[in-house]
Amino acid sequence: MRTGSEPTTARSALRLRFWLSLWGLVWSVFGTAAFALTGQIGWAVACGVLWLVVTVDLAVILRHIHQGPHFQPGPDVPPYRPPETRRQG
Repeated sequence: MRTGSEPTTARSALRLRFWLSLWGLVWSVFGTAAFALTGQIGWAVACGVLWLVVTVDLAVILRHIHQGPHFQPGPDVPPYRPPETRRQG
């Protein structure tokens, strides 16, 4: 059911974001180690910065998941009601 208010009431697929963040974490750790071992310090630093960003994103995702069904709704949680519109006049 579309209500026209989806941008203001949108929900994020936190489980999908969690698994994609884990995938990014694995690759950023691997890239940091591989570039550091081959002596390419610039790429190692870039992967290290990416590692930091992915870790912060993963922490935010886990925080939202642990906050409960408001942030991670299941199939039994109904969609949000659209915001009330005010009549001017």
